[in-house]
Amino acid sequence: MKILWLQSAGCGGCTMSLLCAENPNVLDTLGDAGIEFLWHPSLSVETGDEVTDLLSAVERGEIALDVLCLEGSVVTGPRGTGRFHMLAGTGRPMLDWVRALAPRAGDVVAVGTCAAYGGMTAAGGNPSGAVGLQYDGRSKGAALDEGFTSRSGLPVINIAGCPTHPSWVTETLLMLAGGALGAADLDGFGRPRFYADHLVHHGCTKNEYYEYKASARTLCEIGCMMEHLGCVGTQAVGDCNIRPWNGEGSCTRGNYPCIACTAPEFEEPGHVFTETPTIAGIPVGLPSDMPKAWFMALASLSKAATPKRIDTNAHSDRIRVAPSPKGRK
Repeated sequence: MKILWLQSAGCGGCTMSLLCAENPNVLDTLGDAGIEFLWHPSLSVETGDEVTDLLSAVERGEIALDVLCLEGSVVTGPRGTGRFHMLAGTGRPMLDWVRALAPRAGDVVAVGTCAAYGGMTAAGGNPSGAVGLQYDGRSKGAALDEGFTSRSGLPVINIAGCPTHPSWVTETLLMLAGGALGAADLDGFGRPRFYADHLVHHGCTKNEYYEYKASARTLCEIGCMMEHLGCVGTQAVGDCNIRPWNGEGSCTRGNYPCIACTAPEFEEPGHVFTETPTIAGIPVGLPSDMPKAWFMALASLSKAATPKRIDTNAHSDRIRVAPSPKGRK
């Protein structure tokens, strides 16, 4: 399986994350499965005319393209021309290249939330007109038409995340190579369900504090960050705490709240990322599949039953009170 990887408007963080894949590394993982890059801007040696000749040959259909991966959003400004972002040496906007190459690909993959929905590059006034491949935020129809499908019949596959997890990328590519990824394996926003059917809350190391609503009040404390610090892990999709980065890291494990970076328009939450908006003292961002009245009733009971150990530790930057050994008072 041959992959052409283009980098558009973004920070390159998804490639940096991908290169952090370990045991085995990304090149061994893909190579052992017979997957290779026609070209990748950070990994390939070809430059200049070699690259432009390759892109032209793919466009003409002279070189078969199995997967087109795009990292970073697609710039459409000014006035829909895309000329704010020209692909160096070609005299053509990246927008033009994306629209020319996507129909040639067996599958089209958006790597990261910028490529999927616009992401951080679409934040604020968005003067560049940054959009995702097939989504502009939550709305379908962006750089590619709403009804676009690749040669496989699939829409754009959105491996959303900021940055995306290296294993989400490699697993998606391995599934495509094995013919094991179909329309039923994508959720309502085009994300692979193998990670999008999970919540960041699943496997969170702060779940004991969450159960008792023992809440941190500042970022240095180890309690649950939902009540005061803006964590939306109970609503955000991702298996970040089930298979953490490099085997041990995640945002919440690093005492930073989940900001739902796999979701469209996460970059515009309407409030500071590390603050929880409330109405009459009740957090707005409650678990999406639980009635608010039930949550508040359970929260009151949980807080009343909070063990002293959990309450003390929640408001500390480390474990102050260890669990008592079983059988001892």
